Amino acid sequence: MVYTGRGDRGRTDLSSGERVSKSSERIEAYGTVDELNSLVGVCRGYSDNKEEDLEEVQNELHILQAELANREPDVKITEENTERLEDLCDKYQEKCPPLKSFVLAGGCKSAAHLHNARSVARRSERRIVNLDQDEELREEVLAYINRLSDLFFLMARHENHLADVEEKNPKY
Repeated sequence: MVYTGRGDRGRTDLSSGERVSKSSERIEAYGTVDELNSLVGVCRGYSDNKEEDLEEVQNELHILQAELANREPDVKITEENTERLEDLCDKYQEKCPPLKSFVLAGGCKSAAHLHNARSVARRSERRIVNLDQDEELREEVLAYINRLSDLFFLMARHENHLADVEEKNPKY
């Protein structure tokens, strides 16, 4: 059964059995990562890039959610996860024209969704940093979420490049 009624009063259970407010910093942190994970699923649906990079990111976001939801998680984001993101950033950057200025978010549909994912990743990072101020998190968590928004930016640029859509620069 999907519904239990236990959350009807604004509280939820952590894996430890502890009951917390649904507005707690921990729930905000992994809830925003959950939102990001759903958005990555949308990006996968729009992307012409059929590489499995986004699917792997979704799997890693599930690991990140589990780590944020549990004080003593069974699975954890590792330095290798962050290094993989860095390798992907390098790969996508090599495929794009050199960046000469800031770019406006948008372009083709897949790039626009990836830019949205980038901004939600940044919000996730802010929520995680907020949680880290009260409960020190592992450095790997903070490095991973920081690098992820960089990857989405580069993937968006790559999607526009594949679609032959010119990136627009802000006018100051």
